[in-house]
Amino acid sequence: MSVDGRIVEIAADERGEPVAFSGTSEHGDAIDSETFKDRVYVVNFWYAACGPCRVEAPLLEEVWQKYQREKVGFVGVNIYDQPGTAVSFAEQYGITYPSVIDVNEGAVKLAFAAVTPIQATPTTLVMDRQGRVAARIIGELPSASILDTLVRDALAEGE
Repeated sequence: MSVDGRIVEIAADERGEPVAFSGTSEHGDAIDSETFKDRVYVVNFWYAACGPCRVEAPLLEEVWQKYQREKVGFVGVNIYDQPGTAVSFAEQYGITYPSVIDVNEGAVKLAFAAVTPIQATPTTLVMDRQGRVAARIIGELPSASILDTLVRDALAEGE
């Protein structure tokens, strides 16, 4: 189902393969697809100088705060910055979930691009419990309620 061309929910029987990725957070911690095994999670591709990324940051954090009690995972994928810049961004915008620093190798972006278009930054993906892309938002997240709905829909699949 396409909402406006930039927001797409993908029917369960049309989803691609699970995405396997691994990387290191801005704090030096390992993060990989196994971190989110059997969980719905959100992946946000971003970088600090990206204007739309700055605008949507509080919206992402709002949804993260709402769903972390339900074990929904959140991870950023910073495609341009080094760890210090990512940490400063998180502090400035109140972001409490981790980001993989992907600038040097691009391996995480490549892993996701193999199964879904990563055409713009930011791009936000909602992953189902099998690690497959359940929804995609290309460009700036228009509202927290849209992401909330996409996460809620993915969670409902496992009920």
